[in-house]
Amino acid sequence: MSEFNKSCDISNNSSKSSNKSSLNIHGLPKKKFYRQRAHANPFSDHHLQVPLHPLHKDWSTHFPAFSDSNARVEMADVGCGFGGLIISLAPKFPNSLILGMEIRPQVTQYVSDRIVGLRNLAKTGQIDVPDKLPDQQQGRGAYENASVIRANAMKFLPNFFQKAQLKKIFFLFPDPHFKARKHKARIITQTLLSEYAYVLAPNATLFQITDVPDLFNWMQMHLEKHPLFEQIPDEELTTEDQTALSCVKSETEEGKKVTRNGGGRQWATWRRIPDPPL
Repeated sequence: MSEFNKSCDISNNSSKSSNKSSLNIHGLPKKKFYRQRAHANPFSDHHLQVPLHPLHKDWSTHFPAFSDSNARVEMADVGCGFGGLIISLAPKFPNSLILGMEIRPQVTQYVSDRIVGLRNLAKTGQIDVPDKLPDQQQGRGAYENASVIRANAMKFLPNFFQKAQLKKIFFLFPDPHFKARKHKARIITQTLLSEYAYVLAPNATLFQITDVPDLFNWMQMHLEKHPLFEQIPDEELTTEDQTALSCVKSETEEGKKVTRNGGGRQWATWRRIPDPPL
């Protein structure tokens, strides 16, 4: 197994990097033991190993409870941070595989250890889970459908997902890159939107939220200009998207910090327009 897989795959055991002192009384990781810089340069060489093609990626170590099915990742949180969104989405969408993508190694490890801990707690009945899971989920514990990988989504997203694979993609509180010369590193650009459109299914949903007005305007401008995205009015959101948007606004660590500090937030949802006929 490669070093990349060792550091990013999830098993039902605690990671080797975790020890009793780094876990709380519930067996969940303590964030203070996973210190990391706030952001990473997406243009740097992070020595990541990526599959040459999405079909080359073995997801069984990430979602072992689904290894006997044909399930594919349907939701991706790009730059997932400490995993608040995917953790909140997992019990609400128990039949959808949800993946967090994070470039920082220590943060990725924290999310991995957090998911392992939650899976173990759910199996022993120590945390609340939905009373009745759907038939497809019987025999699988809660949070089995959530996982995380260390990856640079700005460079390698199509290496992990096939064309029209994703139903939802999330960009939550991304690095604003305030300096003009750094704007090319922003997660939303015309070029990157074309890649996101490639991996999104027709009528799939893109979610964005930020507490930086200038960045919000930047994202709005680029999404409005792109021919394969259209903004979804609130009254047209499906029940699924309303549920996901509620998590986007209230369940991420960054969002909670903004709320504690009395900051404002701006968000929008976008529909992936079907390709025009040839």
